Amino acid sequence: MINDKINLLGDHPECTLTLYVHDNDGTRRPTVVVCPGGGYSCVCRDREGEPIAQYYYANGFNACVLEYTVAPAKLGYLPAIEVGLAIKYMREHADELGVDTSRVFTCGFSAGGHLAASAGIIWDRPEVLAAMGDAPVGISRPDGMILCYPVITSGKYAHRGSIANLLSNRDYTEEEGKIFSLECHVKPETPPMFIWHTYSDGGVPVKNSTLLMDAYIDNGVPFEAHIFPKGPHGMALANGETWNGAQSMYDLHVAHWIELSVEWIKKF
Repeated sequence: MINDKINLLGDHPECTLTLYVHDNDGTRRPTVVVCPGGGYSCVCRDREGEPIAQYYYANGFNACVLEYTVAPAKLGYLPAIEVGLAIKYMREHADELGVDTSRVFTCGFSAGGHLAASAGIIWDRPEVLAAMGDAPVGISRPDGMILCYPVITSGKYAHRGSIANLLSNRDYTEEEGKIFSLECHVKPETPPMFIWHTYSDGGVPVKNSTLLMDAYIDNGVPFEAHIFPKGPHGMALANGETWNGAQSMYDLHVAHWIELSVEWIKKF
């Protein structure tokens, strides 16, 4: 295994990419860029980072975990730039790392789900594109996104803390919030997604996922969705590896999500 840690942005040493990549035998593998959650105030790597990357690695994919800049730093488009740089890095090093450049995916949880979705939905914002330098346009756009109980909207059903951290403003207005309300920015060219949530999520309401699903339907973009009836926010793998002794975080029915996501990737 190649297990290097890469600094992606010199001015932000906290922005790193940890690789879980197969030794290069000439095989071009799908690659998953994992974005842990944390409300844009921390990065929950232990539960929503390394175990996820290791699962995808064990299923024959390459994977990497992005640690991105969080509050109290001034964020704005910075996290979206950082995930774009992660995707760009994997594609630019495809020969060395055995990456199939047509099958690069993001996978994110909660606020990390917002980031993983941002990679495919607002990748072409001028502020994000400018940070990619003279690289080919689209090098930072994922081929698909795996979104796990994601933060999506800034409106009625928002996880306001996440959006406030992005905007550095606890009292953001409706118009300010729309900048990062991702359901408002889906286009017919937006990449496909695999999305899951639990109906009873008390941290990030399930409406975040259904609003994005509606936007996909309105724009004719395909997706796969799973809404599980029960389960709290932050279930990660929903099995004994990530439950941390909390019985509510253990549900082997919900745990099927990652197997289903592997099948979804293999169809690309």
